Amino acid sequence: MNQPIKGYYGEYGGAYIPEILYNNVHELEQNYLQIISSEEFQKEFDELLKNYVGRPTPLYRAKKLSEKYETNILLKREDLNHTGAHKINNAIGQVLLAKRMGKKRIIAETGAGQHGVATATVCALMNLACVVYMGQTDIERQSANVSRMKMLGAKIVPVFSGSKSLKDATNEAIRDWMNHTEDSYYLIGSVVGPHPYPDLVARLQSVISHEIKLQLKAEYNRSEPDYIIACIGGGSNAAGAFYHFIENEKVKLIGVEAAGKGVHSGFTAATMSIGKTGIIHGFKTKLIQNQDGQIMEAHSISAGLDYPGVGPLHAHLFDSGCAQFMNATDEEALHAALELTQAEGIIPALESAHALAVLKKIKFKRDDCVVMNLSGRGDKDLDTYINAFKLNQHEKQN
Repeated sequence: MNQPIKGYYGEYGGAYIPEILYNNVHELEQNYLQIISSEEFQKEFDELLKNYVGRPTPLYRAKKLSEKYETNILLKREDLNHTGAHKINNAIGQVLLAKRMGKKRIIAETGAGQHGVATATVCALMNLACVVYMGQTDIERQSANVSRMKMLGAKIVPVFSGSKSLKDATNEAIRDWMNHTEDSYYLIGSVVGPHPYPDLVARLQSVISHEIKLQLKAEYNRSEPDYIIACIGGGSNAAGAFYHFIENEKVKLIGVEAAGKGVHSGFTAATMSIGKTGIIHGFKTKLIQNQDGQIMEAHSISAGLDYPGVGPLHAHLFDSGCAQFMNATDEEALHAALELTQAEGIIPALESAHALAVLKKIKFKRDDCVVMNLSGRGDKDLDTYINAFKLNQHEKQN
């Protein structure tokens, strides 16, 4: 995929930043491509992905799901990465980049906690100070990941403003960066933020689609799948899974957003369905807004998907028709999570469960090859599953 032109994917992207951040963003823009394309960086990045993260992740044929939906479903097992999600790919790449730029302190935001855990993990490995901003609502529903971050040595800063979720955590992380411009690096976890972050994160996550290409050829003698399906909040796992197939018209790319309690319920994160063009966190994209143009709070049972916007790459893919965007409600995601668990013995993250939920909404052909990017594992969502499925109610003995 080509680099975005002057930081824009079509009309989306750019860098809408306060003057105090200009030098930081400009420094990153001037250096990131040169650094991440260098032989030294790639050697260290590839070695860590292989021996620390555990890549390549398997491309597993889900036999029972394939039989149920009368097609061929392959799960790209990003849930088997160290720390349990695709987020570690990006965290390792950006920390290596930050070290080469001379930064000593890493700032991050997190919603579901997967990005926060990945960042704290790599900071512990690289002996860097780590500060993670997290909405109080997300802290309460992702307590296991909060404990993991603390054990890894990260400082967790709770955010009590707004909806106390990912958007508000991002606001506070940016404020921190504005006050520590010399020694700190802001490690964004998705394909959002001012240019060059969307392009940088997409490149680091593109290892997912690179592996898919190699595995399809080696294991199935195919050069491309018929479908790639991935969930979308900001959209980093989808960008990584789509990356090497975006310009291939034979591959149907499907992003799945969180519809919450329903697209038009007022409690949703389905940006593509109801969003309008606006600016958030330093970039232009589609946003959920009210009639006065104010950004509205997003809702999803999944902490990683309740973001009121979407990465500029995905907004452009939507407008250009190069990808299709669907959505799944909280209830549909829960049902899909239980279905995968009981059919294949894999408990998915709630984020990934949204992608799984659209399998029943698509009419596949028997010989289609459907790659589902399973972006994370469901350990962090166990409390939600326990409450939703009433798993703490024991059967009475006769």
